Amino acid sequence: MRMIEIRRHSMRSIPGAHLSQEGVALARRVGQEMGPFERVVTSTLPRAFETAIAMGFAVNEQVELMSTYGDVVEQEVPWPQSFGAYAKAVKRDKAAARYAQQLAEYYRELAAFIANGHGHAALVINHGGIVGLGIVAFFPDAGYESWGDSVSYCEGARLSWQDGTCVHAELLRVRS
Repeated sequence: MRMIEIRRHSMRSIPGAHLSQEGVALARRVGQEMGPFERVVTSTLPRAFETAIAMGFAVNEQVELMSTYGDVVEQEVPWPQSFGAYAKAVKRDKAAARYAQQLAEYYRELAAFIANGHGHAALVINHGGIVGLGIVAFFPDAGYESWGDSVSYCEGARLSWQDGTCVHAELLRVRS
């Protein structure tokens, strides 16, 4: 079985673009319990790239798609939202649903890449609402009530793949 782990970036110094020292320390701590990964992908924003490196993983690719979902999606489902709210937005079949499907297609391609002789696991670092929409795109009818609020720093989900299909999503929270 193949796996894609999708995580939100670590803490940054707001309004700055780069991780704070606390963010680097958090990413290092979380990264010690992760991996290995044969492919690491981040958004093009510095905080995502820096999170992967602070976790201890070299970045193979930066993808613009995962950098922002744009104003129209933000109006439909403003950050932060619960996983249930992201699932409802995907079911409405508007801009958020279209964006979620673009993410799902990218993740399918990534899963196919690792399945095609390039290992067993990939790590994706992007941003809170993008994490939420990308996960619920595969399972919009799942009961997300138990998942609670949106992901915090370095949190996300592990997507399991079998024969090119996403078959399971496991929530990944960070211990205090």
